[in-house]
Amino acid sequence: MKKKSHAQVATTASAIAPEIRPEQSVELLKELHILTRDGKLNQDSRRKLKQVYHLYQFIEKLLLEIPDSEAGITLADHGAGKSYLGFILYDLYFKRLSKGQIFGVETRSELVEKSRELAARLGFARMQFLNLSVALSALSDQLPERIDIVTALHACDTATDDAIAFGLQKQARFMVLVPCCQAEVARHLSQHKALQLTRTPLAELWRHPLHTRELGSQITNVLRCLYLEAWGYQVTVTELVGWEHSMKNELIIARHTGRPKASAAPRLLAVLQQFGLEDLLQTRFKLPEAA
Repeated sequence: MKKKSHAQVATTASAIAPEIRPEQSVELLKELHILTRDGKLNQDSRRKLKQVYHLYQFIEKLLLEIPDSEAGITLADHGAGKSYLGFILYDLYFKRLSKGQIFGVETRSELVEKSRELAARLGFARMQFLNLSVALSALSDQLPERIDIVTALHACDTATDDAIAFGLQKQARFMVLVPCCQAEVARHLSQHKALQLTRTPLAELWRHPLHTRELGSQITNVLRCLYLEAWGYQVTVTELVGWEHSMKNELIIARHTGRPKASAAPRLLAVLQQFGLEDLLQTRFKLPEAA
């Protein structure tokens, strides 16, 4: 029997699953367990594919804005996990380029090794996978001095803040963040709850543990946006996908302009003071000296 070409396989898969793009590697989708071995999608995989494609559409627009350079586009994906996002970005965009690299940063060594093996099998030569925390990756000589795009899809708790710090150090043109499990601010709110209840009726917003968690998550992302604006980024906040798919649904896109928003630093300070979070100025939200 004559073996089908890659294009024929892709066409067949697209016919079975219309969501799949004709240029998409069917082998990759099977390896990521998005497609079954006979090229079909189940409901969970369809939801996962929708999320990744939707995020890809946002990132593709940013990739197209980056000017050509000798090294090509560099992208660091933090908290990469199984590298769904990195592999699909490479397959749909980087694969057709002659240069440019994607770096997947992940702490779980077994996932890093599997990603390396998959990239080798698929011939995705310009993908590298680093067994590092987000914080340590900023110090690693395995990454270039400049990174064009920093992504962090569901990087847990303070790993998103570490990704922001990494982006600032690497002078990233863009950061694309989908925060997850924002617990640090909620812990701070809990520690000072009794004192704040005596000071202001606003503390009723986080008197109950459930509200503490929810408000902590909301405040965390507001602080991140103000922080990025204070460092010269234009920030857009939107939904990644519909809330029926994921509660961790907030997408923060930061575009470097080099022009800090004048009100960002003072408002960041005011929010921290209002909620008794001034300690975070020395850790997560160090402002530029000019601020």
